[in-house]
Amino acid sequence: MILHMLLDYDTLRVIWWLLLGVLLLAFAVTDGFDLGTGTLLPFVAKTDLERRVVINSVGPVWEGNQVWLVLGGGAIFAAWPQLYAISFSGFYLAMAAVLLALILRPVAFKYRSKKEGTRWRSTWDWALFVGGFVPSLIFGVAMGNVLQGVPFRLGPDMQIYYEGSFFGLLNPFALLAGLVSVSMLVMHGAAWLALKTDGPVASRSRTWGIRAALGTVVLYALAGALLWNFVDGYRITSAINTVGPSNPLIKSVETGIGGIWFANYAAHPWTQLAPAAGIVGALLTVMALVRRWEGVAMLTSSLSIAGIVLSVGASMFPFILPSSIQPEASLTVWDSSSSHLTLFIMLVATCIFLPLIIAYTSWVYKVLWGKVNPSDISGGKTHAY
Repeated sequence: MILHMLLDYDTLRVIWWLLLGVLLLAFAVTDGFDLGTGTLLPFVAKTDLERRVVINSVGPVWEGNQVWLVLGGGAIFAAWPQLYAISFSGFYLAMAAVLLALILRPVAFKYRSKKEGTRWRSTWDWALFVGGFVPSLIFGVAMGNVLQGVPFRLGPDMQIYYEGSFFGLLNPFALLAGLVSVSMLVMHGAAWLALKTDGPVASRSRTWGIRAALGTVVLYALAGALLWNFVDGYRITSAINTVGPSNPLIKSVETGIGGIWFANYAAHPWTQLAPAAGIVGALLTVMALVRRWEGVAMLTSSLSIAGIVLSVGASMFPFILPSSIQPEASLTVWDSSSSHLTLFIMLVATCIFLPLIIAYTSWVYKVLWGKVNPSDISGGKTHAY
């Protein structure tokens, strides 16, 4: 009870904003190389044995990696209910496409090697490609739309009205953000394959990883330039009550301001570390892959992903989901969270269970450390996909 009193409502709101970022970042870094590996499968593996090597590099860990996606969705549902309601209903078809693509992965993992036929296995290989490429693209498209503002409004009774369409999400800037996402996850997947495989697969993975890393730098820089010059940001123009009720309509918001998403970088120079990490991490990944420092490449690609993801949050704070048709209805850290007590109870549960998840995940990676050996797969010495 004393701790509950010490953690003010505004402090808890910021903590949960940070925790949401941590969960989404953990998903991007861990499940990101799974998605990137699936996207690369048809291009880095030419024979059936090579494709089995690629699949078995992620087969034992992909399910655990997706825990972070579940945790992120649960955190949004419990800590930011309005964000959950708007995003999961407004982006319904996009979310359905992501889920269908993700469902393809376990089915493909399980059924691919059940038959010897070339056509059978090739079909499931392309299913794994779809299961990697589609979520990678749509997650980036979603971030691009969030930065531009989402077409929703709130009634006086807090009833949510979403007035967008699925194809409206596929605007030029959002598609560019989607390509940034695909490129950075392909880079990450290539670094993983370089670390976990040998021979031709590792060699092709290094080549694709270098291309994807350079593509990430170019596309991310282009997205930043467009964000500065052509994407209107949002700014709160009324007094901010950090401990007020969760009612987005009690504030006033100004939009149509070019370059406003970069204001936080000027006001808080340390936040510039995020976009810098996104670019520098990708360039270091190029160097590491060229020099065949596989472990370093994995770390630097993770750094690049972290920088790119965190730069979105740093740019938008305190906004979480701006509204393009009713700016004052935009959701922020201060006016769209659950109650003080709910956030506190959830924080206690998180402090108990999150370390357990991290410890178990770390143990799994320790046990499964090492390269995938083609002779073990072809010789039937071990259980393999």
